[in-house]
Amino acid sequence: MLNYFQKIMEKIFDNTQIAFALKSDSELDRAYFLFKLIDNEPLVRIGTAVTNFALKAHLPVEKLIRASVFDHFCGGVSEDDCMPVMEKMYSKGVCSVLDYSVEGKDDEAQFDAAMKKTLKIIQFAKEKDAIPFAVFKPTGFGRFDLYKKVGSKSPLNFEEHQEWDRVVARYEAVAKMAFEQDVSLLIDAEESWMQDAADDLVLRLMKKYNKIRPIIFNTLQLYRWDRLDYLKKIHEQAKEEGFFIGMKLVRGAYLEKENDRAKEKGYKSPICATKEESDKMYDDTVAYMIENINQMAVFAGTHNEISSYKLMQLMKDNNLAFNDNRIWFGQLYGMSDNISYNLAEKGYNVAKYLPFGPVRDVMPYLIRRAEENTSVAGQTSRELMLIKKERERRKLNDN
Repeated sequence: MLNYFQKIMEKIFDNTQIAFALKSDSELDRAYFLFKLIDNEPLVRIGTAVTNFALKAHLPVEKLIRASVFDHFCGGVSEDDCMPVMEKMYSKGVCSVLDYSVEGKDDEAQFDAAMKKTLKIIQFAKEKDAIPFAVFKPTGFGRFDLYKKVGSKSPLNFEEHQEWDRVVARYEAVAKMAFEQDVSLLIDAEESWMQDAADDLVLRLMKKYNKIRPIIFNTLQLYRWDRLDYLKKIHEQAKEEGFFIGMKLVRGAYLEKENDRAKEKGYKSPICATKEESDKMYDDTVAYMIENINQMAVFAGTHNEISSYKLMQLMKDNNLAFNDNRIWFGQLYGMSDNISYNLAEKGYNVAKYLPFGPVRDVMPYLIRRAEENTSVAGQTSRELMLIKKERERRKLNDN
């Protein structure tokens, strides 16, 4: 007789009627067209170059971008603009993580603006059951090179000390408000050579604000072979000092950059040698957190169906309720709807990262998203297969 794991492996994520219930026929056609483009690496390179040129030349292309790639992968240009999307998703049990996805800004005024935007999102989330988390990116609050210098323990000059104090103050401001408003706060991870400084800051906030429950969440990129050891190390601190650990788990987004830098600088790459090793590291870390769930909370950010099934099975084996608030599944808006909506339909906690911001400012994020989809083996073809299946199902039902 098939066990539970085998049964759900056959059934849950192939239900395209549930996965695409919110998409109209025209939206489904647009998704098919977009993923067809993304599946073609030369077209992605050409499209990226043309888009960058058009934006730099201030050509009137924003309406075209908004009607195509932007509206598929983003919720809107502002928090209020995202509301219809959030409400539609929440009607199916899928929550939102509002992600202000303006990238590449590198001055104090922009860092302060990003902090204020995060504070506003926390206040916004407090009033909306559909928004259980706020989020920010470390380099949204400070310069990359400053994180790198602090993490390497290099001495800072007077101006850099002042600059770092401002970064710390931004983290503290958003963490304090998240604690006061009882809104969980996700802090993303970035390149390994700046991550130590961010990790130290986030750990300090966990010790301060995670005394009652996990409010502050760091992110582990589990294509790194050292991250489970890092989690075990801070778990020992948590047991000794009496605080909870919140972690978002992802595989990682900077693989080529990490390997290229390691080769150039002559040090061992922090990245697992194979995809299979990365997958095992991810699944082992999920298992470790579920084993220690009484002191942890996990936001499992993955588009991998097998890893999602494994977490479902772990929850069943440990007699954990589908809607245990310490366990969340997360995907990006515009991707893996077959995972998100089928999980939500079964009663699991699910949240989509919902990027937003001015069209022109969000383009670096969208370009990176297209490039990542092109490089992830099987992801785009899986999206296309599911969309095609749903289109055919609708045609049959219409006849």
